[in-house]
Amino acid sequence: MKIKYLIYTLLIIGFGAFITYRIMENKGDSDSGKNKSGNQKAMRLSGIVVQPQSFDNNLSLSGSIEANEQVEIRSEVSGIVESINFQEGSNVSKGQLLFKVNDTELRAQLSQANTKQSLASENERRAKLLLQKEAISQEEYDVARAEYASTKAQSQLIKAQIAKTAVRAPFSGRIGLRSISKGTYITPTILVANLVNIGKLKITFSIPEKYANQVKNNSTLNFTVAGSTATYTAKVYAIEPTVEIATRTLQVRAITDNKDGKLLPGTFANVELPLDVIKDAIVVPSQAVIPVQNGKKVFISDMGKAKEIMVETATRTDASLLILSGLKAGDTVITTGVMALKNDAPVKVTVK
Repeated sequence: MKIKYLIYTLLIIGFGAFITYRIMENKGDSDSGKNKSGNQKAMRLSGIVVQPQSFDNNLSLSGSIEANEQVEIRSEVSGIVESINFQEGSNVSKGQLLFKVNDTELRAQLSQANTKQSLASENERRAKLLLQKEAISQEEYDVARAEYASTKAQSQLIKAQIAKTAVRAPFSGRIGLRSISKGTYITPTILVANLVNIGKLKITFSIPEKYANQVKNNSTLNFTVAGSTATYTAKVYAIEPTVEIATRTLQVRAITDNKDGKLLPGTFANVELPLDVIKDAIVVPSQAVIPVQNGKKVFISDMGKAKEIMVETATRTDASLLILSGLKAGDTVITTGVMALKNDAPVKVTVK
């Protein structure tokens, strides 16, 4: 029994010694982060001294490219397609005949209406002569004249219907794929083809309302499209007069030449819109700015300690961010290790 108690005693002493060792080791690790004076060791970081500079304020936006003019080709009258006079995917000229709907029945109706009109015209002429001789009353003459005007209007209406059977291009452009064939019974609900003018293209995009007063008509902008390294230019020609309430944005439209046909309607455009040049701007590297719940913040070095500063930002470029408020010239902004920093943490910043 004595041996058994001795073994238990040794185990307890050994376990206690192990715990004491771990406590002392952890204390040593904690103390290693401090210097000889007992203070926490300063973190070695990089930073920049903020200096006012001129900033070309360019706004990066997404836009959509649209045809300068675009229309759905349809027939205004119903009937059998008599002829198709365009080639799919080809260019057509303004006024060119695209297709013709059979008008045989309408022409028969016109012939009938012309006959009635001739008869009514003769009756009106005779009634006028009789009225001059006071052989009939003014009322009888008015009836004959009204009948003549009615038949004349009927003839004009049928002529208008016949004119609608010949569908012509409303403007010059490129016509798309057709959905009809010769002999198709067509109605106004059937889409025949799309006609687009791609000699010029529109670029439509929206800007935040705070930049609304910086965009003017005739301003020049640059844009690129996916799949191409080329940079294109466009000119602003129209600005929506009101801000869209739901998105707090202002819609803007620019126009560009597309004589070579390389740009296609319906594609996206990456727009670079130049705004006012800002003098004495405060600009910091993008990696120095930390998004937080209430906005954005940066850390500056203030007397050897990290100090948290809330900032208001504006335009972002590839590598930097424009600061509207929160920083001033001469502040040392920390640019590395900011995610691990805490307020009042000791730091040693190397300015680059």
